[in-house]
Amino acid sequence: MIADTLDLYRKYTGETFDRIKSFDTMADMWEERSREYSDLTAVVDDGKEYTFAQLAEDVANFRTVLKNSGADKCRVALLMPNSYELVKAYLAAVTLGCTAAVLPAHLDEKAVYGVAHMFGCSIIVTSFATADKAKLCSDLTVVDAAESSDTLTPAEKFKGSDGCTIIMTGGTTGTPKGALLSNTAVLQGIINSCLGVPDTFEQRYMLVLPLSHVFGLIRNLLASLYTGSTILICRDNKNMFRECAAFRPTIMVLVPALAEMAMTLSKKFGRNMWGDSLKTIICGAANVPQYLVEEYKKLGVNLYPGYGLTESANLVSGNPEPLNKPGSVGLIFPEMEYKIVDGELWLKGKNMMDGYVGRQEPNSYEDGWFRTGDLVRMDDDGFLYITGRIKEIIVLPSGENISPAELEAQFNTVTYIQDSQVFEDVDENGKHFLSLEVVPRATETAKLGDIDVPAFIKDELQKINAALPPFQRVSKITVRTSDFERTPSMKIVRYKKCQ
Repeated sequence: MIADTLDLYRKYTGETFDRIKSFDTMADMWEERSREYSDLTAVVDDGKEYTFAQLAEDVANFRTVLKNSGADKCRVALLMPNSYELVKAYLAAVTLGCTAAVLPAHLDEKAVYGVAHMFGCSIIVTSFATADKAKLCSDLTVVDAAESSDTLTPAEKFKGSDGCTIIMTGGTTGTPKGALLSNTAVLQGIINSCLGVPDTFEQRYMLVLPLSHVFGLIRNLLASLYTGSTILICRDNKNMFRECAAFRPTIMVLVPALAEMAMTLSKKFGRNMWGDSLKTIICGAANVPQYLVEEYKKLGVNLYPGYGLTESANLVSGNPEPLNKPGSVGLIFPEMEYKIVDGELWLKGKNMMDGYVGRQEPNSYEDGWFRTGDLVRMDDDGFLYITGRIKEIIVLPSGENISPAELEAQFNTVTYIQDSQVFEDVDENGKHFLSLEVVPRATETAKLGDIDVPAFIKDELQKINAALPPFQRVSKITVRTSDFERTPSMKIVRYKKCQ
């Protein structure tokens, strides 16, 4: 069915809803927005401020560099850490009608070579920090992001269906590949960014997520430019709170791990580490604990959980009522087609990718529907809840299917738990059982005083465990003294399944 949520999102978005406008291509969007907000500051990076007009000129200049390097609606790899140069190069490529593949800056030279060729790129743009990583790409045209020209090249004319961006993803199976997003898909993702949150225009954003991640690129950078907002690029997250204090952002786009870290420090130092100007946090890319929603509200900050995929240009749903609908990832955005098949969410829509680049997943599409691999349920008000991932399902020797995420959500309701992981374990006799590891929430355990904290936490978790059906109960609980291993996007790395 098609999500009939337009009127609801109009209500939640408020007066700024009428400022949301559709565009055919990224070139159309950038040309209009850069003129409309020409005198406003678009980007702050490395102590320098760049207006929309200055950025537009630099983009036009770099289009010339790309054209002179042979760019003709080809695929261009961008290999740089977050920076003004990356923003400029990205906008230049996509407004020239090229498809920009934003590569993670942490890739080594062999991975850079492999990914750039897998994506079919003919040009690779690098900066001083990453130039050495492109030295194996001798058959590609290597362009320095610092190159300039005396000529300004206008944006090209092309279609919304033309390719815009390739983002690396593990897809539904975890095998690295690229999701190809058209101009139409990226623009719909940007529009979805503006829905359900009041006062999104002319704000102050701060970029702490990598632009090689769809959440950082679309919901953070492109949403900021689309709304005439200013974005501060934090080059080193070790400095983010110091830079935050000076910049005073009004909106943050965060993964839960960063939101949790800031809350821990806020409690320790008795002030909001993101600053008193902050009013909104958009939080996603992993499960968002209700604890964070409630604690940030005490600081006067509205934290909105959401759900999206690289394959959906990031945004599928957003929760405009996180206090009233705890645990939900919200209402599916207007005009998205969806259906739930055997508990799995299937999607269609303008924001969906054209397909994978490099490696295909034969089971990712069925009759034109994208199979997300996410197990979900929906309540009577249309609010969506994620209950697990198909690929993470544990099949016990008894034949029972266990969704780790569903169990973790229950254990995470214990205030003293920051993160948890349920997994299949094996004892010395080869018997399979469910095991639970948890990371305590330091701000809450500090209130417990002089007691055996691990023993107390285990007792609290056992109360949850005892209420579960017998086949869902964990047989072992471990209280960790360190965090789980995490991916560059701060997701927990899951333990491999037992064989």
